[in-house]
Amino acid sequence: MAGPSDDRLPHLRWSDTPEVSEPVLLVAFGGWNDAGDAASTAIDYLIDEWDAQEFVDIDPEEFFDFTTTRPEVRIDLGGTRQIEWPSNIFHAGHVPDSDIDVVLMSGIEPQLRWRTFCEHVIGVATAVNARLVVTLGALLAEVPHSRPVSVFGTAYDEATVNALEVLPSRYEGPTGITGVLHAACREAGIRSAALWAAVPTYVPNATSPKAALALVQRTARLIGTDIEATDLKFATDSYEHQVSQLVAEDDETTEYVAQLEKRFDEEPESFTDGESLVDEVERFLRDQD
Repeated sequence: MAGPSDDRLPHLRWSDTPEVSEPVLLVAFGGWNDAGDAASTAIDYLIDEWDAQEFVDIDPEEFFDFTTTRPEVRIDLGGTRQIEWPSNIFHAGHVPDSDIDVVLMSGIEPQLRWRTFCEHVIGVATAVNARLVVTLGALLAEVPHSRPVSVFGTAYDEATVNALEVLPSRYEGPTGITGVLHAACREAGIRSAALWAAVPTYVPNATSPKAALALVQRTARLIGTDIEATDLKFATDSYEHQVSQLVAEDDETTEYVAQLEKRFDEEPESFTDGESLVDEVERFLRDQD
């Protein structure tokens, strides 16, 4: 059965009507806000873990420059060539052994018409009566891969800051699609928050299951549940081992990482203090401009 129809949101393609009650909407975009693919890995893991099912997506035609984010050709099991377009897909699910419903959006940051795009995201949030929107992101920072991942949260109004025990966002400067989405949430009267994980600057192109695991665990705590994430823990052990091997091959990197580890051990608050991490995010966002 198709979902709600709204002529003002023509680019939503409903395939089902989810049975959820006041869900939390979790959002992750690959690209600009996703160092080490940590946020997209985390959201995909949660979709699988909570057996969330697709119910609507956003037609990419109006929102992407396909010369920048190109579609990809795939060959299916029958040998037929298929084109996969950039996707922004919503899945609905339920957290086992709880009364928590979730909607998870896995997507790619679009290049075009951000305000209209966010109106469509808000349209889905409104249709499912979402009580909270949480975006997941990851940034490159001067942190060691061999120590716990720093994760912090920010929110955009005092009530949400107090309710979720996160920091107020005071950032001014260039922003990505998540910043525009949070503004749209505020205008729509929907509470929103952001979670960020730190990924080492010296392995910028490696997928970081360790940062993804930290985001998964922090997300679970924020919405009032917990999650074992055994697969991500195994992947984290392998990631740490592989990065340590790479670091050992270069004397300068070895020395740099040793300095980060020493600083972490002697001044852990400099890596875990929320205000310091907010400063890291602000520098990261400005450097992307």
